[in-house]
Amino acid sequence: MAESSQTPNKRSAVELHKEESRFLRGSIAEELSAQVDHFSEVNKSLIKFHGFYQQEDRDARKTRRKDGLGKFYIFMVRCKIPAGRLTAEQYLVVDELAEKYANGTLRLTSRQGIQLHGVLKKDLHATIRGINDCLLTTLGACGDVNRNVMACPAAFDPVRRELQHQAQAIAAHLAPRTRAYHEIWLNGQRQILQPSLQQSASALEDDEPIYGKVYLPRKFKIGFSLPDDNCVDVFAQDLGFLVFHHGGQVLGYNVLIGGGMGMTHGNAQTFPFLGREIAWIEPDQVLAAAEAAVKLFRDHGNRADRKRARIKYLVHDWGVEKFRQVYASYLPFSWQPPRDVAITGVDLHLGWHEQGDGRWFLGISIENGRIKDAPGSRLRSGLREVMARFRPTLNITPQQDLLLCDITPHDRPEIDRLLTEYGIRPVERISLLERYGMACPAIPTCGLAISESERTMPGLIDELEVVLTELGLTSQPISIRMTGCPNGCVRPYQSDIGIVGRSGDKYTVFVGGRIFGDRLNFMLQDLVPRSEITPLLARLLRSYRDERQDGEGLGDYCHRLGPEAIRQRVGAPADAKPHG
Repeated sequence: MAESSQTPNKRSAVELHKEESRFLRGSIAEELSAQVDHFSEVNKSLIKFHGFYQQEDRDARKTRRKDGLGKFYIFMVRCKIPAGRLTAEQYLVVDELAEKYANGTLRLTSRQGIQLHGVLKKDLHATIRGINDCLLTTLGACGDVNRNVMACPAAFDPVRRELQHQAQAIAAHLAPRTRAYHEIWLNGQRQILQPSLQQSASALEDDEPIYGKVYLPRKFKIGFSLPDDNCVDVFAQDLGFLVFHHGGQVLGYNVLIGGGMGMTHGNAQTFPFLGREIAWIEPDQVLAAAEAAVKLFRDHGNRADRKRARIKYLVHDWGVEKFRQVYASYLPFSWQPPRDVAITGVDLHLGWHEQGDGRWFLGISIENGRIKDAPGSRLRSGLREVMARFRPTLNITPQQDLLLCDITPHDRPEIDRLLTEYGIRPVERISLLERYGMACPAIPTCGLAISESERTMPGLIDELEVVLTELGLTSQPISIRMTGCPNGCVRPYQSDIGIVGRSGDKYTVFVGGRIFGDRLNFMLQDLVPRSEITPLLARLLRSYRDERQDGEGLGDYCHRLGPEAIRQRVGAPADAKPHG
């Protein structure tokens, strides 16, 4: 395969911003205290490392233009929560911050974090300080570093507990070491030695032994998974660890590298890609294997073109064998070939389950991860009361849902009563389509969104549920994921049905992945108006009902027939191009 076309001496503007930032300081502190409502372009790149994005309230755009006003700047603040595990006390603090400084909602993410939307610049310091006061952090939740490390949230057996332990260890090991975050957001003091103690200018410099002065070429995502429960979508991770276990013991891991969902419409050099099996490691080699992958990406990733700056393009361009050779040179132990393993299941962990220690956990389905009060369901108020009264341990799931853990049998009836009182539906009253559905926030907050997603997904689900009922398919699990742009934040390119924002109210519809997350889907039709998505999928579902084999899922049916035959059945154009 072709080598990367990166020009050695050419670097993107963001690379220069990082190099000149003095380890992510830039002039953030100065601009933070300035009487303006946004940051400059340079600092806009740097604040991501501190865990927040500068955005615009796009709902207000038309009115403000009419009134002769400029953009209404808002900020998204993201909590970095390894494996999605936090306490009730921490949740209550973040909930209070959402009420005081954000838009009154919490957003659970597909990487097991929490986002606050609509924070104003004047409230950023109080928001981030409040998050740190409850022993959470935003550092490294965004930016060109290792992001939130994922692991199965239902950690109630020895193997899953070990995966969560490893996720926590990697998160700590790969956290940025710069002191800029603490200087700006916590103590407000630059940590400078007294003049009599200064031996050299280098004594004042931060040390980033893993990332170096310019950090990574782009973001880096890590996840731990089980073959029988791939709830973290391990093939979508830049670095995935697929565990081998027997009798409650972890025997080792297959290391998968190169997963990533982002692409750019009209740019054939960008595409979603599934992680490739690169190596096998022993249980005590996880940290070293993770550091080696990060350092390889640091040294060889594309720093000229950010659209091709993910590690997946190294795996694709070099080929697996060359990548293995280079990766082996970064490992402090001998390379071993990966072992054969297949993904056999996915668990959403919803409903009541015994933990194995006499206590229970309850998985609550959160529509598109948005915790809010709405007519008929006061989800945020109900969860707040449960947290305050029963103090469960919490785990956020990769499906944007929430597990309430460590609940005694005595408290189960009262929790059920409270949830019913607040209109929070039990899993039995939620359709399979909604349970397996995910959408990104998109408009009005995300600056990358070109179409609606979170706000239009519920209506689409309602329409498709009518179709499924008419066809007798309501008992068939179908994963549907929707994004407002092709970056693929909720991993739409692996699902049975992926709907990706294309232009305004038009979308690209993909089919042929599956719930297991180990196969990419293919394009069914491009530029489909929102009003035509349901009729298009209804034709597909009708063919699926009539032609499926025993036990065959929708994605498997599409994969078996292939793109050309499926497009013929729904009347879609035959010239759609595959991924990549």
